[in-house]
Amino acid sequence: MDANIKKLADYRRLIEISRDLASTLDLDTLLYRIVTLAAEIANAAEASILLYDDAARQLHFQVATNMELPNMRGLDVPLEGSIAGWIVSNRKPVRIGDVRDDKRYFNGVENATSFETQSILGVPLITKNKVIGVLEALNKKGGDFTDVDEELLLVLGYQAAVAIENTRLFQQSDLISEFVHELRTPLASLSTATYLLLRPEISPKQHEQIVNNIHSETLRLSALASSFLDLSRLESGRAHFKYEKVSIEKLFSDCREIMQSKADEMKVKVEIEIPDDLPELEADPDKMKQVILNLLSNAIKYNRSEGTVTLRANASDEKMKLIVQDTGYGIPEEAMKHLFKKFFRVHETEDKVAGTGLGLSISKQIVQGHRGSIEVKSKSGEGTSFIIHLPLRALRD
Repeated sequence: MDANIKKLADYRRLIEISRDLASTLDLDTLLYRIVTLAAEIANAAEASILLYDDAARQLHFQVATNMELPNMRGLDVPLEGSIAGWIVSNRKPVRIGDVRDDKRYFNGVENATSFETQSILGVPLITKNKVIGVLEALNKKGGDFTDVDEELLLVLGYQAAVAIENTRLFQQSDLISEFVHELRTPLASLSTATYLLLRPEISPKQHEQIVNNIHSETLRLSALASSFLDLSRLESGRAHFKYEKVSIEKLFSDCREIMQSKADEMKVKVEIEIPDDLPELEADPDKMKQVILNLLSNAIKYNRSEGTVTLRANASDEKMKLIVQDTGYGIPEEAMKHLFKKFFRVHETEDKVAGTGLGLSISKQIVQGHRGSIEVKSKSGEGTSFIIHLPLRALRD
Protein backbone atom coordinates (compact mmCIF):
# COMPACT_ATOMS: atom_id res chain seq x y z
CA MET A 1 0.00 0.00 0.00
CA ASP A 2 1.25 3.47 -0.90
CA ALA A 3 2.53 5.33 2.20
CA ASN A 4 0.29 8.35 1.58
CA ILE A 5 -2.80 6.16 1.12
CA LYS A 6 -1.98 4.30 4.34
CA LYS A 7 -1.49 7.58 6.20
CA LEU A 8 -4.85 8.84 4.96
CA ALA A 9 -6.47 5.59 6.08
CA ASP A 10 -4.85 5.97 9.50
CA TYR A 11 -6.25 9.49 9.90
CA ARG A 12 -9.73 8.29 8.92
CA ARG A 13 -9.33 5.63 11.59
CA LEU A 14 -8.44 8.33 14.12
CA ILE A 15 -11.63 10.23 13.28
CA GLU A 16 -13.63 7.06 13.98
CA ILE A 17 -11.67 6.57 17.20
CA SER A 18 -12.46 10.14 18.32
CA ARG A 19 -16.20 9.45 18.07
CA ASP A 20 -15.77 6.17 19.94
CA LEU A 21 -13.79 7.72 22.79
CA ALA A 22 -16.22 10.63 23.14
CA SER A 23 -19.10 8.19 23.71
CA THR A 24 -17.35 6.23 26.51
CA LEU A 25 -18.12 7.59 29.99
CA ASP A 26 -16.73 4.82 32.20
CA LEU A 27 -13.11 5.73 33.02
CA ASP A 28 -11.67 2.20 33.25
CA THR A 29 -13.35 1.18 29.99
CA LEU A 30 -12.12 4.35 28.30
CA LEU A 31 -8.51 3.93 29.44
CA TYR A 32 -8.33 0.31 28.32
CA ARG A 33 -9.82 1.28 24.96
CA ILE A 34 -7.14 3.97 24.53
CA VAL A 35 -4.19 1.65 25.24
CA THR A 36 -5.63 -1.03 22.96
CA LEU A 37 -5.89 1.52 20.14
CA ALA A 38 -2.40 2.88 20.86
CA ALA A 39 -0.86 -0.57 20.49
CA GLU A 40 -2.84 -1.11 17.28
CA ILE A 41 -1.96 2.27 15.70
CA ALA A 42 1.76 2.11 16.55
CA ASN A 43 2.00 -1.62 15.77
CA ALA A 44 3.40 -2.18 19.26
CA ALA A 45 3.40 -5.27 21.47
CA GLU A 46 1.89 -3.40 24.43
CA ALA A 47 0.74 0.07 25.46
CA SER A 48 0.09 1.79 28.77
CA ILE A 49 -1.21 4.97 30.38
CA LEU A 50 0.36 6.70 33.35
CA LEU A 51 -1.75 9.38 35.02
CA TYR A 52 -0.26 12.49 36.59
CA ASP A 53 -1.50 14.06 39.82
CA ASP A 54 -0.36 17.67 39.53
CA ALA A 55 -1.27 18.59 43.12
CA ALA A 56 0.81 15.74 44.56
CA ARG A 57 3.36 15.87 41.72
CA GLN A 58 3.07 12.10 41.38
CA LEU A 59 2.99 9.89 38.29
CA HIS A 60 1.57 6.38 38.44
CA PHE A 61 0.51 3.51 36.21
CA GLN A 62 -3.22 3.27 35.68
CA VAL A 63 -3.82 0.81 32.84
CA ALA A 64 -1.94 -1.32 30.32
CA THR A 65 -2.82 -3.81 27.60
CA ASN A 66 -1.12 -6.47 29.73
CA MET A 67 -3.08 -5.44 32.83
CA GLU A 68 -3.41 -9.02 34.00
CA LEU A 69 -0.42 -7.89 36.06
CA PRO A 70 -2.51 -6.21 38.81
CA ASN A 71 0.42 -4.61 40.59
CA MET A 72 0.94 -2.23 37.65
CA ARG A 73 -2.08 -0.19 38.67
CA GLY A 74 -1.02 2.56 41.03
CA LEU A 75 2.69 1.77 40.69
CA ASP A 76 4.54 5.04 41.32
CA VAL A 77 6.99 6.25 38.68
CA PRO A 78 9.37 9.09 39.64
CA LEU A 79 9.24 12.38 37.78
CA GLU A 80 13.02 12.60 38.02
CA GLY A 81 14.79 9.61 36.54
CA SER A 82 12.11 8.19 34.27
CA ILE A 83 11.17 8.55 30.62
CA ALA A 84 7.51 9.20 31.51
CA GLY A 85 8.59 11.83 34.04
CA TRP A 86 10.68 13.57 31.38
CA ILE A 87 7.68 13.59 29.01
CA VAL A 88 5.47 15.18 31.72
CA SER A 89 8.10 17.79 32.67
CA ASN A 90 8.99 18.73 29.09
CA ARG A 91 5.58 18.17 27.44
CA LYS A 92 7.28 16.53 24.47
CA PRO A 93 7.13 13.06 22.89
CA VAL A 94 9.99 10.59 23.25
CA ARG A 95 11.06 7.85 20.84
CA ILE A 96 13.75 5.39 21.92
CA GLY A 97 15.03 2.35 20.03
CA ASP A 98 16.68 0.68 23.05
CA VAL A 99 15.76 1.90 26.53
CA ARG A 100 18.96 0.35 27.98
CA ASP A 101 20.93 3.06 26.24
CA ASP A 102 18.88 5.86 27.81
CA LYS A 103 19.83 7.12 31.28
CA ARG A 104 16.24 8.25 31.89
CA TYR A 105 14.92 4.67 31.81
CA PHE A 106 13.25 3.62 35.07
CA ASN A 107 13.40 -0.16 35.59
CA GLY A 108 11.08 -0.29 38.59
CA VAL A 109 8.16 -1.44 36.43
CA GLU A 110 10.23 -4.18 34.86
CA ASN A 111 11.43 -5.39 38.27
CA ALA A 112 7.87 -5.49 39.60
CA THR A 113 6.24 -7.16 36.59
CA SER A 114 8.99 -9.07 34.72
CA PHE A 115 7.81 -7.36 31.52
CA GLU A 116 10.87 -6.43 29.48
CA THR A 117 10.74 -3.10 27.66
CA GLN A 118 12.98 -2.75 24.62
CA SER A 119 11.73 0.20 22.56
CA ILE A 120 9.31 2.92 23.56
CA LEU A 121 7.26 5.70 22.03
CA GLY A 122 5.71 8.03 24.60
CA VAL A 123 3.55 11.13 24.19
CA PRO A 124 2.14 13.58 26.75
CA LEU A 125 -1.60 13.67 27.41
CA ILE A 126 -2.40 17.39 27.40
CA THR A 127 -5.76 19.16 27.59
CA LYS A 128 -6.53 22.79 28.44
CA ASN A 129 -2.77 23.37 28.68
CA LYS A 130 -2.54 20.84 31.52
CA VAL A 131 -0.60 17.56 31.45
CA ILE A 132 -2.77 14.76 32.82
CA GLY A 133 -0.56 11.81 31.96
CA VAL A 134 1.52 9.88 29.45
CA LEU A 135 0.52 7.43 26.72
CA GLU A 136 3.20 4.86 25.86
CA ALA A 137 3.55 2.31 23.07
CA LEU A 138 6.08 -0.39 23.95
CA ASN A 139 8.21 -2.74 21.83
CA LYS A 140 7.60 -2.01 18.14
CA LYS A 141 6.80 -5.13 16.15
CA GLY A 142 9.55 -5.25 13.56
CA GLY A 143 11.95 -2.32 13.28
CA ASP A 144 11.81 0.99 15.12
CA PHE A 145 9.03 3.46 15.83
CA THR A 146 8.73 5.96 12.96
CA ASP A 147 7.84 9.61 12.48
CA VAL A 148 4.39 8.52 11.31
CA ASP A 149 3.91 6.39 14.47
CA GLU A 150 4.79 9.41 16.59
CA GLU A 151 2.50 11.72 14.63
CA LEU A 152 -0.45 9.32 14.91
CA LEU A 153 0.13 8.65 18.61
CA LEU A 154 0.26 12.40 19.29
CA VAL A 155 -3.15 12.81 17.65
CA LEU A 156 -4.52 9.86 19.61
CA GLY A 157 -2.98 11.34 22.78
CA TYR A 158 -4.78 14.62 22.23
CA GLN A 159 -8.10 12.84 21.68
CA ALA A 160 -7.46 10.62 24.70
CA ALA A 161 -6.66 13.55 27.01
CA VAL A 162 -9.90 15.33 26.11
CA ALA A 163 -11.92 12.12 26.54
CA ILE A 164 -10.30 11.33 29.92
CA GLU A 165 -10.93 14.83 31.26
CA ASN A 166 -14.54 14.82 30.01
CA THR A 167 -15.16 11.42 31.62
CA ARG A 168 -13.68 12.59 34.91
CA LEU A 169 -15.86 15.71 34.85
CA PHE A 170 -18.94 13.64 34.05
CA GLN A 171 -18.27 11.23 36.90
CA GLN A 172 -17.46 14.01 39.34
CA SER A 173 -20.53 16.07 38.42
CA ASP A 174 -22.70 12.98 38.86
CA LEU A 175 -21.08 12.23 42.22
CA ILE A 176 -21.24 15.86 43.37
CA SER A 177 -24.94 15.99 42.50
CA GLU A 178 -25.58 12.94 44.68
CA PHE A 179 -23.34 14.33 47.42
CA VAL A 180 -25.20 17.65 47.54
CA HIS A 181 -28.48 15.75 47.73
CA GLU A 182 -27.16 13.76 50.71
CA LEU A 183 -25.99 16.94 52.44
CA ARG A 184 -29.52 18.28 52.66
CA THR A 185 -30.65 16.01 55.52
CA PRO A 186 -27.83 16.73 58.02
CA LEU A 187 -27.83 20.43 57.08
CA ALA A 188 -31.57 20.63 57.65
CA SER A 189 -31.11 18.95 61.05
CA LEU A 190 -28.37 21.41 62.00
CA SER A 191 -30.46 24.37 60.88
CA THR A 192 -33.43 23.22 62.96
CA ALA A 193 -31.24 22.47 65.98
CA THR A 194 -29.56 25.89 65.99
CA TYR A 195 -32.96 27.58 65.60
CA LEU A 196 -34.30 25.68 68.62
CA LEU A 197 -31.26 26.57 70.72
CA LEU A 198 -32.15 30.24 70.29
CA ARG A 199 -35.64 29.73 71.71
CA PRO A 200 -35.91 31.03 75.31
CA GLU A 201 -38.32 28.30 76.41
CA ILE A 202 -35.79 25.47 75.83
CA SER A 203 -35.12 23.57 79.07
CA PRO A 204 -31.56 22.55 80.13
CA LYS A 205 -32.37 18.90 79.32
CA GLN A 206 -33.67 19.80 75.87
CA HIS A 207 -30.63 22.05 75.36
CA GLU A 208 -28.28 19.14 76.11
CA GLN A 209 -30.18 16.82 73.76
CA ILE A 210 -30.05 19.36 70.91
CA VAL A 211 -26.29 19.90 71.43
CA ASN A 212 -25.78 16.13 71.26
CA ASN A 213 -27.77 16.03 68.02
CA ILE A 214 -25.60 18.82 66.56
CA HIS A 215 -22.47 16.90 67.52
CA SER A 216 -23.82 13.70 65.94
CA GLU A 217 -24.77 15.43 62.68
CA THR A 218 -21.40 17.22 62.54
CA LEU A 219 -19.59 13.88 62.83
CA ARG A 220 -21.84 12.49 60.10
CA LEU A 221 -20.99 15.42 57.79
CA SER A 222 -17.28 14.91 58.44
CA ALA A 223 -17.53 11.19 57.65
CA LEU A 224 -19.57 11.93 54.53
CA ALA A 225 -16.99 14.43 53.25
CA SER A 226 -14.07 12.03 53.89
CA SER A 227 -15.87 9.15 52.20
CA PHE A 228 -16.82 11.36 49.27
CA LEU A 229 -13.18 12.34 48.72
CA ASP A 230 -12.06 8.69 48.93
CA LEU A 231 -14.65 7.60 46.37
CA SER A 232 -13.90 10.55 44.10
CA ARG A 233 -10.19 9.65 44.00
CA LEU A 234 -10.95 5.99 43.34
CA GLU A 235 -13.44 6.67 40.55
CA SER A 236 -11.25 9.26 38.83
CA GLY A 237 -8.20 6.99 38.82
CA ARG A 238 -6.21 9.23 41.17
CA ALA A 239 -5.94 6.68 43.99
CA HIS A 240 -2.56 4.98 44.37
CA PHE A 241 -2.13 1.32 45.29
CA LYS A 242 1.14 0.48 47.07
CA TYR A 243 1.61 -3.28 47.15
CA GLU A 244 3.30 -5.14 49.98
CA LYS A 245 3.15 -8.62 51.44
CA VAL A 246 0.29 -8.57 53.95
CA SER A 247 -0.24 -10.97 56.85
CA ILE A 248 -3.97 -11.69 56.98
CA GLU A 249 -3.71 -12.70 60.64
CA LYS A 250 -2.25 -9.28 61.48
CA LEU A 251 -4.77 -7.49 59.21
CA PHE A 252 -7.71 -9.20 60.93
CA SER A 253 -6.24 -8.73 64.41
CA ASP A 254 -5.57 -5.02 63.85
CA CYS A 255 -9.12 -4.48 62.57
CA ARG A 256 -10.63 -6.40 65.49
CA GLU A 257 -8.60 -4.33 67.97
CA ILE A 258 -9.78 -1.07 66.37
CA MET A 259 -13.44 -2.17 66.50
CA GLN A 260 -13.28 -3.96 69.88
CA SER A 261 -14.84 -1.16 71.94
CA LYS A 262 -17.75 -0.89 69.48
CA ALA A 263 -18.18 -4.66 69.54
CA ASP A 264 -18.21 -4.65 73.37
CA GLU A 265 -20.77 -1.83 73.37
CA MET A 266 -23.01 -3.82 71.01
CA LYS A 267 -22.30 -7.09 72.92
CA VAL A 268 -20.96 -8.72 69.77
CA LYS A 269 -18.09 -11.23 69.74
CA VAL A 270 -15.50 -10.96 66.94
CA GLU A 271 -13.73 -14.22 66.06
CA ILE A 272 -10.88 -14.95 63.63
CA GLU A 273 -10.63 -18.27 61.81
CA ILE A 274 -7.68 -18.73 59.45
CA PRO A 275 -5.52 -21.80 58.68
CA ASP A 276 -2.01 -21.93 60.11
CA ASP A 277 -0.44 -22.28 56.66
CA LEU A 278 -2.27 -19.31 55.09
CA PRO A 279 0.16 -17.50 52.73
CA GLU A 280 0.68 -13.75 52.75
CA LEU A 281 -1.40 -11.66 50.38
CA GLU A 282 0.23 -9.13 48.07
CA ALA A 283 -1.96 -6.02 48.34
CA ASP A 284 -2.11 -2.42 49.52
CA PRO A 285 -2.26 -2.90 53.32
CA ASP A 286 -3.91 0.44 54.13
CA LYS A 287 -6.62 0.05 51.52
CA MET A 288 -7.34 -3.57 52.47
CA LYS A 289 -7.59 -2.48 56.10
CA GLN A 290 -10.11 0.17 55.00
CA VAL A 291 -12.20 -2.55 53.32
CA ILE A 292 -12.11 -4.98 56.26
CA LEU A 293 -12.82 -2.21 58.79
CA ASN A 294 -15.84 -1.09 56.80
CA LEU A 295 -17.24 -4.63 56.51
CA LEU A 296 -16.47 -5.40 60.16
CA SER A 297 -18.07 -2.15 61.32
CA ASN A 298 -21.23 -2.96 59.37
CA ALA A 299 -21.27 -6.54 60.66
CA ILE A 300 -21.14 -5.25 64.25
CA LYS A 301 -23.65 -2.41 63.77
CA TYR A 302 -26.25 -4.57 62.05
CA ASN A 303 -25.84 -7.59 64.35
CA ARG A 304 -27.94 -8.92 67.20
CA SER A 305 -27.01 -8.39 70.82
CA GLU A 306 -24.87 -11.39 71.89
CA GLY A 307 -24.21 -12.04 68.20
CA THR A 308 -20.96 -13.04 66.50
CA VAL A 309 -18.84 -11.74 63.63
CA THR A 310 -16.35 -14.18 62.11
CA LEU A 311 -13.38 -13.13 59.99
CA ARG A 312 -12.27 -16.02 57.77
CA ALA A 313 -9.69 -16.53 55.04
CA ASN A 314 -8.48 -19.32 52.79
CA ALA A 315 -6.26 -19.61 49.75
CA SER A 316 -6.02 -21.98 46.77
CA ASP A 317 -4.98 -21.89 43.10
CA GLU A 318 -3.16 -18.55 43.50
CA LYS A 319 -6.31 -16.91 44.82
CA MET A 320 -7.36 -15.76 48.26
CA LYS A 321 -10.80 -15.46 49.77
CA LEU A 322 -11.55 -13.12 52.69
CA ILE A 323 -14.91 -13.50 54.42
CA VAL A 324 -16.71 -11.29 56.94
CA GLN A 325 -19.71 -13.22 58.32
CA ASP A 326 -22.24 -12.05 60.89
CA THR A 327 -25.21 -13.53 62.75
CA GLY A 328 -27.40 -10.47 62.27
CA TYR A 329 -30.90 -10.07 60.88
CA GLY A 330 -29.87 -10.40 57.24
CA ILE A 331 -30.54 -8.11 54.30
CA PRO A 332 -33.96 -7.94 52.60
CA GLU A 333 -33.89 -9.58 49.17
CA GLU A 334 -35.09 -6.43 47.39
CA ALA A 335 -32.14 -4.46 48.83
CA MET A 336 -29.41 -6.91 47.76
CA LYS A 337 -29.04 -5.60 44.19
CA HIS A 338 -28.61 -2.01 45.43
CA LEU A 339 -26.04 -2.63 48.20
CA PHE A 340 -22.97 -1.36 46.34
CA LYS A 341 -24.66 1.72 44.88
CA LYS A 342 -23.48 5.11 46.12
CA PHE A 343 -25.41 6.51 49.12
CA PHE A 344 -27.69 3.46 49.29
CA ARG A 345 -28.83 2.44 52.77
CA VAL A 346 -31.25 -0.33 53.67
CA HIS A 347 -34.56 1.39 54.40
CA GLU A 348 -35.41 -0.78 57.41
CA THR A 349 -32.24 0.25 59.29
CA GLU A 350 -31.26 3.71 58.01
CA ASP A 351 -32.99 5.51 60.90
CA LYS A 352 -31.48 3.18 63.52
CA VAL A 353 -27.85 2.92 62.43
CA ALA A 354 -25.62 5.87 61.45
CA GLY A 355 -23.74 5.70 58.15
CA THR A 356 -22.88 7.52 54.94
CA GLY A 357 -24.02 4.94 52.39
CA LEU A 358 -20.59 5.12 50.70
CA GLY A 359 -18.62 2.44 52.56
CA LEU A 360 -19.58 -0.47 50.34
CA SER A 361 -19.06 1.56 47.15
CA ILE A 362 -15.56 2.46 48.33
CA SER A 363 -14.84 -1.15 49.33
CA LYS A 364 -15.90 -2.41 45.91
CA GLN A 365 -13.70 0.15 44.15
CA ILE A 366 -10.68 -0.86 46.25
CA VAL A 367 -11.23 -4.58 45.67
CA GLN A 368 -11.64 -4.04 41.93
CA GLY A 369 -8.48 -1.92 41.98
CA HIS A 370 -6.72 -5.07 43.24
CA ARG A 371 -8.21 -6.99 40.27
CA GLY A 372 -10.58 -8.76 42.62
CA SER A 373 -14.32 -8.99 43.22
CA ILE A 374 -16.69 -8.78 46.17
CA GLU A 375 -20.01 -10.56 46.64
CA VAL A 376 -22.64 -10.75 49.35
CA LYS A 377 -24.76 -13.65 50.57
CA SER A 378 -27.58 -13.08 53.02
CA LYS A 379 -30.68 -14.79 54.30
CA SER A 380 -33.31 -12.92 56.26
CA GLY A 381 -33.06 -13.79 59.94
CA GLU A 382 -29.83 -15.77 59.53
CA GLY A 383 -27.09 -13.20 58.91
CA THR A 384 -24.89 -11.93 56.10
CA SER A 385 -21.53 -12.85 54.55
CA PHE A 386 -19.35 -10.55 52.44
CA ILE A 387 -16.83 -12.53 50.39
CA ILE A 388 -13.78 -10.89 48.78
CA HIS A 389 -11.95 -12.74 45.99
CA LEU A 390 -8.38 -11.57 45.28
CA PRO A 391 -5.37 -12.73 43.27
CA LEU A 392 -2.86 -14.07 45.78
CA ARG A 393 0.18 -12.73 43.95
CA ALA A 394 0.22 -9.15 42.73
CA LEU A 395 4.00 -8.90 42.53
CA ARG A 396 6.29 -10.98 40.36
CA ASP A 397 9.33 -12.53 42.05
